[in-house]
Amino acid sequence: MTHPELGKIRNFGIISHIDAGKTTVSERILFYTGAIHKMGEVHDGLAVMDWMEQEQQRGITITATATTCSWLGHTFNLIDTPGHIDFTIEVERSLRALDGAVAIFSAVEGVQPQSESVWRQAARYQVPRICLINKMDRIGADYQQVLTDISEKLQATPVLLQLPVGSEENFRGVIDLVNEQTITFSADDQGKTVSTDRIPAELQEQVAAAREKLLEAAADFDDSILNDILEGNAIDSQRLLAALRNGVIRGEIFPVLLGSALRNKGIQPLLDMICALLPSPLDTPPAPAVRLDTREKVALPTDPDRSLCALAFKVIADEGRKLTYLRIYSGRLKPGENVYNSRTEGVEKVARLFRMHAHKRERIDLAEAGDIVAATGLKNVLTGDTISAAAEPLQLRGLEYPEPVVSLAVEAKTVEDRDKLPLALEKLQWEDPTFRVKEDPETGQTLLTGMGELHLEVIVQRLHTDFGVAVVTGRPQVVYRETILTAARQKEIFERDIDGKLHYGAVTLEVTPTARKSGLDIVVAEERLAPWPPLLADLIRQKLAAACQSGPAAGYPLTDLRLTIIELPYESNKTTDLGIFAAISRAVPQALSKGKPTLLEPVMALELVAPSDYTGRVMSSLNQKRGQVEGIVSRPGQDVIRATVPLLEMFGYMTELRSATKGQGSFTMEFSHFAQAPPETLKTFGLPR
Repeated sequence: MTHPELGKIRNFGIISHIDAGKTTVSERILFYTGAIHKMGEVHDGLAVMDWMEQEQQRGITITATATTCSWLGHTFNLIDTPGHIDFTIEVERSLRALDGAVAIFSAVEGVQPQSESVWRQAARYQVPRICLINKMDRIGADYQQVLTDISEKLQATPVLLQLPVGSEENFRGVIDLVNEQTITFSADDQGKTVSTDRIPAELQEQVAAAREKLLEAAADFDDSILNDILEGNAIDSQRLLAALRNGVIRGEIFPVLLGSALRNKGIQPLLDMICALLPSPLDTPPAPAVRLDTREKVALPTDPDRSLCALAFKVIADEGRKLTYLRIYSGRLKPGENVYNSRTEGVEKVARLFRMHAHKRERIDLAEAGDIVAATGLKNVLTGDTISAAAEPLQLRGLEYPEPVVSLAVEAKTVEDRDKLPLALEKLQWEDPTFRVKEDPETGQTLLTGMGELHLEVIVQRLHTDFGVAVVTGRPQVVYRETILTAARQKEIFERDIDGKLHYGAVTLEVTPTARKSGLDIVVAEERLAPWPPLLADLIRQKLAAACQSGPAAGYPLTDLRLTIIELPYESNKTTDLGIFAAISRAVPQALSKGKPTLLEPVMALELVAPSDYTGRVMSSLNQKRGQVEGIVSRPGQDVIRATVPLLEMFGYMTELRSATKGQGSFTMEFSHFAQAPPETLKTFGLPR
């Protein structure tokens, strides 16, 4: 198999709010590129990219799915990501490995909460984006309002590349402002036949005004275009696209296209713009890494002839075995080769390599820089690990994981289930870094912790369907955080003879409450650690961080406080590692107890859509749930309510909302911040109110 030319590879993902049409767009991309010969629909449970049984049953994407296809001589490595906030880790790790993204917005709903979340994730990893305003055939479609939303809500610069031909149910095509032509799509062969024509005379003036704005946007990235605009010279499409591409890669502009994926309109022009505007691996900045043997910082350009370096951005349990998704940043990789895992500091062997097509595999004999592939045989690799050549061990930047906020107690139904449960949970944790498992020390129950009710519901169902483990579940519980109300200081000296050796350690530390949303700040001045051996100094930092993972009130992680080391004496002939660790283990909880510990509850940002007739009833229910309404936007026949509501009040809310709106209301939510827990919650944990 000939390896694709690096400059013609496009590694991109589809990102958006839930139900904006990501998987429908992905299905059309596969159909028009010839990767599949029959389109499946999400609502029928037949979409290729939604291959999991639960995805087909629920009609939503749960796991990010990779596939490969080609268009106009370009190779696409495409990842379709979930839109539901409970599965945000799938978006996070996909964007970490991709070079570009297509952000999809509904022409009716515009920029929604999860649209903002995935946009921020893409910005954090500096991923260039182009946009598709989907569902242009729907009643209430308003692409101009979506452009305003992109500017105001996302603080981004949209650049319109097309105008619609027809509106709502009469939407039948687009006017291409780059090539100045009308594009329509045949309804007789599912949009495969694309026709071009002149621009209708009645639209000439509108097109001229829109193209002028497009040229002005391109002129910011090509001075010669600006000169030609001033002189009235014609500007060909290739120069225009080259300037726009420069702006996209720099992350300064976001070209916008129009379409209706469900009606098979607008996808082929999107494919053209993916080729023309999104970066290849050669256009991305060199990946920053650290060489572990010398601690030297290195930059890795996309080069197959350099030493191997790849990121494991996703791990799944496939038929009981690990399948590891790799983004290769430099070098080459073949089956049977040994690779170095920077986290475990061990060597592992790659058994086989695959190019993935959803859940189907195509075996390959070589992967090179710029590729996204899957590998078997990497037994100890987890999400975020770097693999490299043992002769040049490298560490790439890892991933940022959101903290889970909901827990669920589970018990195995039978003795056989009890024996199988730990291994099944371990495999599920391979796949999902936001899924945690621990044992409740008081009840002995197994506690599953995740991003939301749906997340844990899917986990429990997968235990049964994928691993044959039946469990009984309790009611979902909120995962709180702990902080303190006042500053406190603690001096602790540990001195004890253990097995004939004197162990000694001393520490003085101070804990101070900080502002909400400030997180945990552990301050250890370098002069405090200067006398300590470097290895022991690193272990002290780790011990302090570990001590803050469990607060004194109820064992929840600490946040919104600063822990400062005041004194950390080191006596070379007396201080031992066991002694200083013991002193820290005593000092931290005692200082926290003096600081009047309290609980913080998770608060969710909520966007609720309901018919205008029911807005009063919905607002009343939010007030009863301690909700804070932040704004209401009225649209034809419905209101969009934005609010913040404690997570504790939101369990089972969908049933309540449907009842209040006669089945016509819907909502989405994501974690916002932690806030002081109410008196009744503090009383439950025996804390002063």
